[in-house]
Amino acid sequence: MKKFLFFLLLLFVIYLIGINTVPQYIESQRNPVKLSAPYTVSPEAQALYDRLDFIADLHCDALLWGRNLNKRGDRGHVDFPRMREAHVALEMFTIVSKSPAGQNMQSNSEDTFDNITPLTIAKGESPWNWFSLINRTLSQSEALAEFVNNEGEKAIFIKTKADLENLIEARKSDKQVIGAMLGIEGGHAIEASLENLEKVHAAGVRMIGPTHFFDNEFGGSAHGENGLGLSDFGKSAVQKMNELGIFIDLAHSSPAIVDDVLEITTKPVMVSHTGVRAVLDSQRNLSDTQIQKIAANGGIIGIAFFGMAVGEPELPNIIASIKHVRDLVGIEYVALGSDYDGSVAVPFDITGLPLIVEGLMNAGFTEDEIRAVMGENVKNFFLKNLE
Repeated sequence: MKKFLFFLLLLFVIYLIGINTVPQYIESQRNPVKLSAPYTVSPEAQALYDRLDFIADLHCDALLWGRNLNKRGDRGHVDFPRMREAHVALEMFTIVSKSPAGQNMQSNSEDTFDNITPLTIAKGESPWNWFSLINRTLSQSEALAEFVNNEGEKAIFIKTKADLENLIEARKSDKQVIGAMLGIEGGHAIEASLENLEKVHAAGVRMIGPTHFFDNEFGGSAHGENGLGLSDFGKSAVQKMNELGIFIDLAHSSPAIVDDVLEITTKPVMVSHTGVRAVLDSQRNLSDTQIQKIAANGGIIGIAFFGMAVGEPELPNIIASIKHVRDLVGIEYVALGSDYDGSVAVPFDITGLPLIVEGLMNAGFTEDEIRAVMGENVKNFFLKNLE
């Protein structure tokens, strides 16, 4: 009996060590930064950056890793202290609930081993989350709410237009006040249940991408196997999202889903993190026709920061992608959509955003255009469309 108890104690100790080391190691490997902080730009670029009233980013997966976002991290790309250091007003934190083994841009099966299950266990999450996508989703939602609550009056969980207006007003006198929104990457998270759509809406979710890296109950992924458009359930879910006030995020959707959503939605759409095919011809990126349809819908397009979306070297290609959208449909439709902490290598963490301002200045963008890209477009989109 003593040997058995000792064995159980040993297993428990190993488990505790794993909780404290494994997720951190995985994140450090999956979210590298190519150029370490601090970042320097020209005095002119820094001065312009410092004049910006509202900086926003449409996509960050920091909730996945179990990091304390209230503390400045030494790994990953985003946390609340680094948001403040970068003068970022608003970040869209997105929930990843499932990721296929061997994930790639070309073709993934929904039946492959799920990478998120062992990470969920290693983080020490409740067994209720181990094999339930909706439970994982609601758990990450609760985590963001707790992080925001821990900040007191210095952070606002943005769920309504009134919340956003409060953030804008608060920042007039205190730039330390930040806003956090909540999205879901992949509709598989709601487990084919319209009731679960209501649950995630109540938890604060205001953006959902129908598919991520594999086909699901909504329809086809840009990286899946069937290439299909919206299923009957997917169409019902889009209608329900319109009713609830949840934005549809077309990042990672098959071209057929992009067309189907734009045909039936009654609300403007988002593409939270993407590249454009004119800069990098990839199946995860938007064609000119798609960009034009999204603009006609009144949508907004966030340009991602990593090589598989924009190409390498990243910074000039980020600028080229922003410029392409501006020249094709107008400056008001383009924004930042980093995909920070999304298992991607990025050229700089969130404190390096002045590098984008410098790149835009060097490309001939006006100060008003730079303000639009860096956050005014996101602010105006949500002021117009949040309920």
